[in-house]
Amino acid sequence: MATRRHLTPQDWSTAALRAMARGGVAAVSVNALAGELGATRGSFYWHFKDRDALLTAALEMWERKTTTALITELGDITDPRQRLRVLLTTGLGQGSSDGLEPAIVAHADHPAVARVLRRVTERRIAYLTDLYADLGLGPAAARRQAVAAYATYLGWHELRHSVCDIVPEVATEGAVAGAALEHLITELARPAVHRAEPE
Repeated sequence: MATRRHLTPQDWSTAALRAMARGGVAAVSVNALAGELGATRGSFYWHFKDRDALLTAALEMWERKTTTALITELGDITDPRQRLRVLLTTGLGQGSSDGLEPAIVAHADHPAVARVLRRVTERRIAYLTDLYADLGLGPAAARRQAVAAYATYLGWHELRHSVCDIVPEVATEGAVAGAALEHLITELARPAVHRAEPE
């Protein structure tokens, strides 16, 4: 008889993120996840007090992987334009199409989501602001460009998730999508030439 694999909190969190990408916060059901993982509810309660604790752990895992770890990795790239291009390619490219970002943003009013989403948004926009400042923009212009770039990122993911069939430019593969992504990245990483402006 096969023995059950010992599940970790990371296993449960990963399964919760997959469920959220498929169906939002409501899809994160202890019973459904236990069935998917071949586990019992007891296994879940060994690691988590309740469903909200799992949601928080899963979202913090998402934060670490998609924000904290990525920013750390980008620290090895000294040229700010190249750093921005790698960031945009990673954030908008083929590996970023699971629907999780739109699902998380769509549940911004959920208490467990709101705490992590606000922190992630603040960190990402601050990082983009620093990048655009490194490219020569003043503080106010760098912040505006960071907000525009981040809004573009969120919109790109939403289009890919919801209407990719009528906007093939946002698909994860194909010549049209490749050209559109390259155009977007080029525009967002364009050299900064701006007059000094009042803050």
